[in-house]
Amino acid sequence: MSLLDAPRRNVLPFKPVSPDPGFGVYVHWPFCAAKCPYCDFNSHVRFKPIDQARYAAAFERELVQMGRRSKGERVTSIFLGGGTPSLMEPATVGIILDAISRIWTVADDAEITLEANPSSVEAERFRGYRSAGVNRVSLGVQALNDRDLKRLGRLHNVDEAYRAIRLAREIFPRLSFDLIYARPEQTVAAWEAELHQAIALAADHLSLYQLTIEEGTPFHALHRAGKLVVPDGDLSADLYEATQALTAERGLPAYEISNHAVPGAESRHNLTYWRYGLYAGVGPGAHGRLAFDGRRYATANEPLPETWLQMVEDWDHGMVVEEALNTSEQADELLLMGLRLTEGIDLKRWSQLSGRSIDPVAERDLTQHGMIERIGADRLRCTPAGMLVLDAVVADLA
Repeated sequence: MSLLDAPRRNVLPFKPVSPDPGFGVYVHWPFCAAKCPYCDFNSHVRFKPIDQARYAAAFERELVQMGRRSKGERVTSIFLGGGTPSLMEPATVGIILDAISRIWTVADDAEITLEANPSSVEAERFRGYRSAGVNRVSLGVQALNDRDLKRLGRLHNVDEAYRAIRLAREIFPRLSFDLIYARPEQTVAAWEAELHQAIALAADHLSLYQLTIEEGTPFHALHRAGKLVVPDGDLSADLYEATQALTAERGLPAYEISNHAVPGAESRHNLTYWRYGLYAGVGPGAHGRLAFDGRRYATANEPLPETWLQMVEDWDHGMVVEEALNTSEQADELLLMGLRLTEGIDLKRWSQLSGRSIDPVAERDLTQHGMIERIGADRLRCTPAGMLVLDAVVADLA
């Protein structure tokens, strides 16, 4: 049987809409082998070996501090992101996951995801992650042709991407991989052909992101100089609509603007964000949302790895922000996150946070223009057309 013919995996039990968004732990590994020209994430290239034992000890110390701020929480998901977490030794991952298990109660069916790049994939390393407790891998494939992989600054080729997908499907219960579309010179027909190929490869989940030109990146400088031309607004909308139609037709419908899954295989960790749940953010540049002392707090860590490391060794944490959010700020965040989902937002919860109801004039206007719709009496969501202009919709409702 070829990889293209492989059956989709059975997935962990999952309720599509839950009143409890769960509690997550996000751990940020900030190091990469190379910096991609489109990337504005907190990732850093170092040309000397990383002292993984020292960083693992720092992660443990900061996890303890986060545990003190979230006593009694039950962890339903863990996400090792970056950067390139697959540059970590399996022993480092094991230390982190063991610390989380000591500090919190971890659900028996917790989703534990590790991000990996195909260029850093080795079979023994993958098996080591699985032994440490990882049960889901997210691969940064990004394109399925070598020309675009090179243009995107990726270190792997298509053959290596196939090999990584094959290994992941053999070793882990669950797999997702990312692709970027709206790339330079990309047509709708070319993207549809690539997407058919991706869906055939996918186990149960795909993340399909539209290329955005972020300020401060090499792509931004090239774009400003006219040396990088990306699809215009109309073509980008056509590419988005083709993505939604094709994934739905092939059994991986969108459950969020950029994320598609076999029903039941949605990313639990990301749903915790989008359902405005609580999560601890650990590591350089990590953000979190925690509740203690009767208030909800936004946390953010020092982004520079070496500075964060020294802060943790001196003070047991690397936080540079720990800010209590008022009810209006929480309501706006719930709206911004929840309207990304096809399930929309719980209007009763939004009203409880904000102390008011959705503006009926704004709702009527957006509904008449086909941007939003009600799901029964208690839920509100964006239509596909509204998803294309989500920021504007949120601004009108907020």
